[in-house]
Amino acid sequence: MARRTSTRVVILSMHDSEGYVVKALQHGALGYVLKGSQVVDLVQAVREAHAGRFYLSPPLSDLAVHAYLDMAKTRGGDAYDRLTPREREILQLVAEGHSNVAIGQRLFISPRTAETHRAHIMQKLGLKNHADLVRFALQRGILPLG
Repeated sequence: MARRTSTRVVILSMHDSEGYVVKALQHGALGYVLKGSQVVDLVQAVREAHAGRFYLSPPLSDLAVHAYLDMAKTRGGDAYDRLTPREREILQLVAEGHSNVAIGQRLFISPRTAETHRAHIMQKLGLKNHADLVRFALQRGILPLG
């Protein structure tokens, strides 16, 4: 039977790299304070840990917030927003039924480059085949219904 401990851990460390912080948190630490931090930061970390909440020193908490926002940009939101302008242009042409050769001639790129863009589009949008791509374009209004 596993025992549950009420001990709360706050790490005081000279290491500010993400790897150390993540490992400490993964192993149960509730706080991570850098050695050069103000005493009030350490006191705040102890108070937060006592209450069962996480605490990171201000430079680390700023980095964590930025990392979280970056992650939200790449993982969340509208998949279409992750496409580059060139990929959107190629999505339009593919949905209209143009071949890689025709897209290449129209945009002054090689058919292989058009094919690579198409593969990236499919991956970013989570599409499996051409029919999915056309369906997506219709739903987004990229292709007119009529």
